Amino acid sequence: MTSDNVIESDEMKVRTICCGYDNFSYLVICKATGEAAVIDPTEAYPVWREVEASGVRLVAALCTHHHNDHIAGLEDLLAEQPGLAVYGFENEALRIAHLTRQLKDGDSLTIGKLSGRALHTPGHTTGSICYLFGDRLFTGDTLFGGGCGRLFEGTAEQMYVSLNNVIGALPDDTLLYFGHEYTEQNLRFAAQVEQSNREITRRLEGVQQAKISGRHSTPSSLGTEKATNPFLRCKSDAIRKPFSEAGSTASGAEIFSLLRTMRNSFKG
Repeated sequence: MTSDNVIESDEMKVRTICCGYDNFSYLVICKATGEAAVIDPTEAYPVWREVEASGVRLVAALCTHHHNDHIAGLEDLLAEQPGLAVYGFENEALRIAHLTRQLKDGDSLTIGKLSGRALHTPGHTTGSICYLFGDRLFTGDTLFGGGCGRLFEGTAEQMYVSLNNVIGALPDDTLLYFGHEYTEQNLRFAAQVEQSNREITRRLEGVQQAKISGRHSTPSSLGTEKATNPFLRCKSDAIRKPFSEAGSTASGAEIFSLLRTMRNSFKG
């Protein structure tokens, strides 16, 4: 997959950086000042390569959660640039080394002249956060294209709320930058769960064609996820119907929990 996917607005440029087997890191660049932040520094070398290619100054690392496949490059980045600011959720100080800014839900942050905000989205971990810059949301392992993260520490209720009430409350044109290239497999599962949803079929075909062309599936839009991601569709009759009587009375969080259990064992 290509590593030069760049999407920009008047104020901001976002570079997608492919790391490891299927991870994404992101370089968020303030065009006015040339300052940049890396979101989830999985590996140091690909990040520095993009920093140098862009001619920007790296000033911060924004961590969505503490899992090593998202922060493994942090030590090497700090060795090269000791003054790098490191952001993470307030309960992650013992699990993310060198954390210099402990964020609470709703806290603001700046990169150059860019204003951002931290959204606490527990579920995958208790300290998972997403970073919102304008109409760009960086979701880590909370939301994926067509899916969501596993529940390693949080509860189904927490993840349901994070996806549907926190992320889901943003405008539908919000661009979502997720932490892994899982979209094709997620959409295969979605197509099995909701077989009559033609939007899922069309999206899956588009993702498969992009893969052949060497393009990745990030970012998607919130509107696209609401139309095709089963974990944002737990109140849909088409999603609830297979659960029969349970589906008619269960809460959205209960349907989410059933879907997450099914997804954990899905091999298609």
